[in-house]
Amino acid sequence: MNDNLRYALAAARLNTIDVAAALAVDPKTVSRWLQGRIPYPRHRWAVADLLHVDEADLWPEVAPRHHALAAGVEAIYPHRWAVPQTVWRNHFSAARQDIGILAYSALFLAEDRAVLDSLTARAKAGVKVCILLGDPEGEAVAQRGADEGIGAEVMAARVKNALALYRPLLRVQGVQIRLHRTVLYNSIYQADNELLVNTHAYGTPAANAPVMHLTGGDDEGPAATYLTSMTRIWSIAQPCHQ
Repeated sequence: MNDNLRYALAAARLNTIDVAAALAVDPKTVSRWLQGRIPYPRHRWAVADLLHVDEADLWPEVAPRHHALAAGVEAIYPHRWAVPQTVWRNHFSAARQDIGILAYSALFLAEDRAVLDSLTARAKAGVKVCILLGDPEGEAVAQRGADEGIGAEVMAARVKNALALYRPLLRVQGVQIRLHRTVLYNSIYQADNELLVNTHAYGTPAANAPVMHLTGGDDEGPAATYLTSMTRIWSIAQPCHQ
């Protein structure tokens, strides 16, 4: 399943018939692309042009690999939805010491059974798992909902839905969940010294904002800045109980 293509079509308010008509191909062909088949280059380029995105956003597996942009910066994805789901799953499953999630809801991960199973397995293997979500009754969550144009109640509902999905993890030793009332400028997803940082942009859903893949290892790199931020928020957040 090509979720990147599916999300891009939804964002552009197009369906398989629209794409088929624009590219002069059979709708069944477009359906196969959505199911995971990789189109010929000319069709990939045409679809990317039609949706006003880069080819790498839709088919990152065929995009040329680049060297790190700078020390500690491994990659930058143009949108969170452009990060392949396998990247998120492998990111957490590779952790050997610490996993940290800092967001308002991180609902997209909570809805992924494979991610929840990975968090459970890592915790049982001795990895410390810390999940920081926005307090659904807090002002920061309400303001984020207003900023995104979905409203405070909808944003709070997203957090509550995420909490309902994450809360069973508290039965596993080594998992902690806390609620924060902090204004976030980014969401942070940590696996040891590897970070996926989803930037926040005013008026833009987090799924449409860029994601940076950062690596740590020293106290002066970019990853250290975000890890310090996460530690500070954790220290003032309130524990969430079963």
